[in-house]
Amino acid sequence: MRKVFLALLLLAALAVPAFAQDETLPDFIEHTACEVDLTGETVTVYHFGDISGSYAFITQPLLAGLSDAIAYYNARGGVCGATLASDNRDTGGDLAQTQAHYDYYSTLEDEPDLIVLYASGDAELLSSQMAEDEIPGLISAGSVAGLYGEDGATPGWIYASNPLYSDQIGSFCRYVGANADQFPDPVVGYISWPGAFGEAAYTDETVSYCAAQGVTVLETPEYFPPTATDITTNVQNLVDAGANILYTNSLASGPALVAATVALLGLDDDVQVAGVNWALDTSVGLLGRSSLGSDGLPAVNGLVGSLPFYWWTETDQPGIGLIREQAAANERALSMQNIAYLLGWGLVDTYVELYAVAVNEVGSLDAVDGAVMKGVIENLSYSPLGLYSFDYNGGETRALPGNRIARMLFLNADGTGPATSGEDAMTVPLADGTTAYIPILVPLTEFEPAPDLRPGGADVPAGS
Repeated sequence: MRKVFLALLLLAALAVPAFAQDETLPDFIEHTACEVDLTGETVTVYHFGDISGSYAFITQPLLAGLSDAIAYYNARGGVCGATLASDNRDTGGDLAQTQAHYDYYSTLEDEPDLIVLYASGDAELLSSQMAEDEIPGLISAGSVAGLYGEDGATPGWIYASNPLYSDQIGSFCRYVGANADQFPDPVVGYISWPGAFGEAAYTDETVSYCAAQGVTVLETPEYFPPTATDITTNVQNLVDAGANILYTNSLASGPALVAATVALLGLDDDVQVAGVNWALDTSVGLLGRSSLGSDGLPAVNGLVGSLPFYWWTETDQPGIGLIREQAAANERALSMQNIAYLLGWGLVDTYVELYAVAVNEVGSLDAVDGAVMKGVIENLSYSPLGLYSFDYNGGETRALPGNRIARMLFLNADGTGPATSGEDAMTVPLADGTTAYIPILVPLTEFEPAPDLRPGGADVPAGS
């Protein structure tokens, strides 16, 4: 296994100082050539969502990634000479605030051409409103209702950079079914948060698809609030019903609590914990640091889930190399270096490309509006910093399908690969008296399209 140097980057104490930068973009970033000079103008990234509630472990790094990327691109010409800016508000996870903030942004004198959302619940609330107002949205969350409306069959104006959550559990079941030696007689118990995000992967279509892969999904899911600290009854209910895999569509504290409970009940050798792409996040590895499994590593060690983009350890990717360099230069600590920080960079790079194409098409920044931007989004084929493929097939889809299955592990003491036990792990003492283990992600498959499991989707078994 190739050497992993993630630990050299992940701690602020080890970060290198900022240095003088060449004020040009590296050659691997290939934006559309600008035909209009926008010097003196501003392109604003409007975004709002929960940055102080349950999603804070994810969204605060997003803000850091956006900030660092905006500064980086502005130092290198911005968008055809225009300056990138950020305008955001905190909902605290309150849908009433989501509505209030949308009302503010959508009634600005200069209405946004594009809005970035954070959460499935926000997308479901605003889906029809954004379509009516002709304001497209970008999001890194994919519930069917948020992207395809309440009927699941009406493509809206919101586009996800992740596969649909229903499609992600389909990817997982496909992997499990193809690896019967590792997962004999697989029975999945669905355990998650309630609400639009947490329940998004448990549908009739996903249950049917998993069954076709030889994977049984129990009929009764278990839900627990993000504030829960004891879910032993939830876990035991599923295990008693036959589950040997627990799949969670939660993030941050959610997957960490599921894994910790499995370890607490002494089931970590018998029950596989799995989840959505947000379950394979730095935040989960950190939040799980105090609950150790039988191997002496955090109980989330071995968690399996989706990885629909390149990760921090894949240093052969130039975009990852750039982001690592900039995170170090900006002294971003371990907790900041997660999925959302990467996506913040990808988002800013996408904005530069979207606006270059849009302005070339209509001749000026003032002429760009939501309808123009929607057309550009639907017809663009691009790879933001090489992290993932941005292509909505001419508007046929609302979620990017590319996905991989990966496993969360922890770095060993000499930085050469995954630790095999707590004694073999690289650890760092923290000020609160706990010990940080360095999470790494190891891909188990190559990129491939996730199955299409929206209602009526191409991969939904007949008769579902």
